[in-house]
Amino acid sequence: MCISLLVSTTLSAQKFSVTVKVDSSVIWIGDQTGFTLEVSQAIGQKVNFPLFSDTLIHGLEIVEPLKIDTVAGDNNSIRVLHKYIITAFIDTLYYIPSYPFVEGTDTVWSNSVSLKVVQPFQIDTASNSITDIKPVFQPKYDWSGLFKKILLTLLVLAVLAAAYYFIRKKIQKKPVILIHKEEPAIPPHEAALHALDKIKEEKLWMKGKYKEYHTQLTDVIREYIERRFLINSMEMTSSEILDNLPKNIYKEQKTAFSALHQLLQLADLVKFAKWVPSPEENISSLNNAYLFVEQTKEETPLTEEKQTEKPVDKKEGEE
Repeated sequence: MCISLLVSTTLSAQKFSVTVKVDSSVIWIGDQTGFTLEVSQAIGQKVNFPLFSDTLIHGLEIVEPLKIDTVAGDNNSIRVLHKYIITAFIDTLYYIPSYPFVEGTDTVWSNSVSLKVVQPFQIDTASNSITDIKPVFQPKYDWSGLFKKILLTLLVLAVLAAAYYFIRKKIQKKPVILIHKEEPAIPPHEAALHALDKIKEEKLWMKGKYKEYHTQLTDVIREYIERRFLINSMEMTSSEILDNLPKNIYKEQKTAFSALHQLLQLADLVKFAKWVPSPEENISSLNNAYLFVEQTKEETPLTEEKQTEKPVDKKEGEE
């Protein structure tokens, strides 16, 4: 239903006129309709419109934001339109009052309009339960469809397995089942000594790369300490590493403890204080790293053959 209510208020004393209208005078509850403010004025006039945020009046809500349009008129005049889309959710008659439009010292009041909101169906407020129109239909379980899906899945798996076997066995000439042999773990001291040998061969200190050289040395020793003594040395400071070493290191193996202390202290000076070490200090740090590993390494137990082997008698050797 679309009934346009249009009432124009034009005062001959003013130089502009105002018209307010709604596109439909009657709507169903929840429906939307247009609400337009129109001013006919001369070009160059500045007429102040009333502005709305989210409602026109209580109960009439604005759905879409303001849209402004200008249409050319006759005799050097224009029409300025402010358009809104409104809705309501209460079954009642809404009265939209007049609004003032101001231009300088002139004020023109718009016409008032009304909007009827109708409830299109009767609501049974006495009943609080919601029932279905028809009972829910429960279909029979499709066992044949499930059986077909299982067969299709097994067929796909069989094809993939055959393809894998063919590619692995015939084309790549590799065994179908891979047997991983676990390699024995390298003892901490052997890994550390091997890494120190590489650092010694690179001779970074002779290339002026002091920070890289001392960083590599301390990383090797930190990793060795972590594996050998189960200390989280990679996350510790130098002083924390020294404090967390086993007591027998700095009581019974003072030479190893002193070597580690020199190595860590010089590395901190180079890395954080930009210390330029002498050639003797660089070589001393490397030697101290070797010394610490050699004196604190865990002795490898002898095999059964070596343990049962008898020492050679001097007399037998002389014979």
